[in-house]
Amino acid sequence: MSFNIGLSGLYAANKSLDVTGNNIANVATTGFKSSRTEFQDQYAASIRGTSGSTNVGSGVAVAAVSQQFTQGNLTTGTGRSLDLAIQGNGFFMVSNNGEKLYTRNGAFYPDKDGNVVDSSGNNLQGYSVDTNGNVVTGVLTNLKIDSSNLSPKPTGTITVASNLNSTATVPTVTPFDPANTASYTTPTSTPIYDSQGNQHSLDQYFVKTGTNSWSMYTLVDGRNAANPGTTPVVADETKLTFNSDGSLDKTASTSTGAVSVNADGTFELTGWIPAAQVGTTGVWASNGANAKVGGIQLDMLATTQTNSVSGVITKTQDGYATGQLAGLSVDGTGNLFATYTNGQSKTIGQVSITNFANVQGLIPVGGSSWKESYASGVPVTGTPQSGTLGSIVGDALEDSNVDLTSELVDLIREQSNYQANAKTISTQSTIMQTTIQMVS
Repeated sequence: MSFNIGLSGLYAANKSLDVTGNNIANVATTGFKSSRTEFQDQYAASIRGTSGSTNVGSGVAVAAVSQQFTQGNLTTGTGRSLDLAIQGNGFFMVSNNGEKLYTRNGAFYPDKDGNVVDSSGNNLQGYSVDTNGNVVTGVLTNLKIDSSNLSPKPTGTITVASNLNSTATVPTVTPFDPANTASYTTPTSTPIYDSQGNQHSLDQYFVKTGTNSWSMYTLVDGRNAANPGTTPVVADETKLTFNSDGSLDKTASTSTGAVSVNADGTFELTGWIPAAQVGTTGVWASNGANAKVGGIQLDMLATTQTNSVSGVITKTQDGYATGQLAGLSVDGTGNLFATYTNGQSKTIGQVSITNFANVQGLIPVGGSSWKESYASGVPVTGTPQSGTLGSIVGDALEDSNVDLTSELVDLIREQSNYQANAKTISTQSTIMQTTIQMVS
C-alpha cells in the first residue's frame, strides 16, 4: 500500500509541476489566466461503507486544475487603436467560422476586407449601425471597418451667436462696399459646403444704421449668392432691429434678395448657386454642384447688441467636404469611432462583452480562448458597462495574471513534495529488502 501512496504523491506532485511550469511559460501571454492544482485525499471504504478509527489513507488525487480569472494588469498606450482590454467582468466573443469562442486577449486588427480579427483570423463580434449611424443592439455580427471615403455633406444649417457693439458709430462712407472697410462696422465669415464638398465662404458685413438698428450684407465668395456672375457685385441686405435690452427683435427683421426671413425670426439663404472662376478669364459661373435642397437655414437669434466689442461668440455649421479615414478609437462602452481627414467622426459599430454564471466551467481551447460548456451556463452578451459587464479600454492590452514570484515559490515547494514522495517509495523499498533478508 505504501508504494501506491507514494506513487499517488509522485503523480500529484508531477501534475502540480506541470501546471506551475505552464503558468511560468505563459507569464507574457496576453489575456492568459493562471491555473492552480487542487488536491483531495483518498480513503478506501470497507464493504459496508464504514471505516475504523485506525484506517490509513490511500494517498492523494488531483481533484481539479482550475483557472484563476482574476484581472490582469493593463498595458496602455500600445499605439494600436484596435488593441482592446476589458476592465472588469466578461470576455470578447469571436467567431471561428460560426463557432463562438471567448477570450480576454484583445489584440485585434483589420484584415484585407476590413473585418476586425485576432491573430487566428477569428472575427470579433459586436453590433452594427443603421443608415443613421445608430447602434443596432441585440443582433451580433462580425465587426468591420469601412475604409471608404466619407461622402460630402452640403451645409444646411448655420447657428451663430455674436455681439454687435452698441457704442459703435455709423460709418461715414456710403453705400456699402465690401472692398472699403470704412463702409461697414464689422465683418464675419463662415465656411459652407456645396453638394460636391467644395468649400465656400459665407461673408456677412454688419453696418450700424442708427440707434438699435443695423444692416447685414451677405455675399458668398465675395459674389451675389444667387447671381455670382453679376458685375458690379450686389450684396443681399437684411435689416436687423434690437430691443432695449440688447436682444434681437425677431419680428422686425426684413430682407431682400437671396436671404429671406422665416416666421420664427431665423433667416434662410435660398437660390444660392455654388460658383467658381472659369479658366483664366476670371468669369464667375456655376461649378456644377448644388446647394442643400431647401436652402441654408441661418439661426442668428442669439445675436445681441451690447456695450462690448463686436465679434462672434460661437458658430456651428453642419456641412463638410469629402473625408478619408484617418483613425479609429474605442470608448469605455465599446463604441467604435472612425475619424476622417475632414474633421468628422462617426460611430461604425460597438464591441460586445459576454459573461457566464460559472466561468470555471469554461473549456480552455488554447490561444487564450475558451468555449462554453454545460457547467459554464449559457453566455450572457450585452454592451460594455451594462449590468455586471466590464468596460472597454482602447489602445491597451490585458497582461497575463501570472504572479511570477509566487509561481517560483510554488516550484520550490512542488519539487520538495516530489522528492519527499520519492523518499517514501525509497524507504518502503529498503524495508522490503530488509524483510526479504530476514526471511532468507
